[in-house]
Amino acid sequence: MKKLKFWGRHSSLVLLLSVAGLVVDQIAKFWAVAHFSGGGIPTIPVGPFLDLVLVWNKGVSYGFFQQTTELGRWGLAAFTVVASVFIWFWSARASNRLEGFCLGLVLSGALSNGFDRLYYGQVVDYLYFHVGEFSWYVFNLADAWIVIGAAGLLLDTLFIGKNKDSRP
Repeated sequence: MKKLKFWGRHSSLVLLLSVAGLVVDQIAKFWAVAHFSGGGIPTIPVGPFLDLVLVWNKGVSYGFFQQTTELGRWGLAAFTVVASVFIWFWSARASNRLEGFCLGLVLSGALSNGFDRLYYGQVVDYLYFHVGEFSWYVFNLADAWIVIGAAGLLLDTLFIGKNKDSRP
């Protein structure tokens, strides 16, 4: 059985990215809560496809698995802690910089949304993407970090990783 590693070759990168992503998202969330909670302007257009809004999300990314009870809230918070620990140990074994970078993004998103769940009891979403009649979910940078990181991990696994030549 292999021994669990707490720190690896790319752990500094993962730590830097996870802290930076957490801080950037929390600053944006703090601004959104402070700006929109006063009952002023309900939306701020940033461009033809993007608005800033405030939506409280009691679920996970993009509003899935809505939790309306304290048990649900703390269950999601506990899941976030377990997932974050798993991601950290995975990152200690990252085989290349891209894998470490992507795990740092995923970890920053998990930590930022987890912080919201603990502090507010729900997640602060503030980015509303839309094109014409098409409307996407309201999300936050933490959600974007998770999606970008997961997509990068998939690319690394399928095309870039150290074992790519041995795949069918």
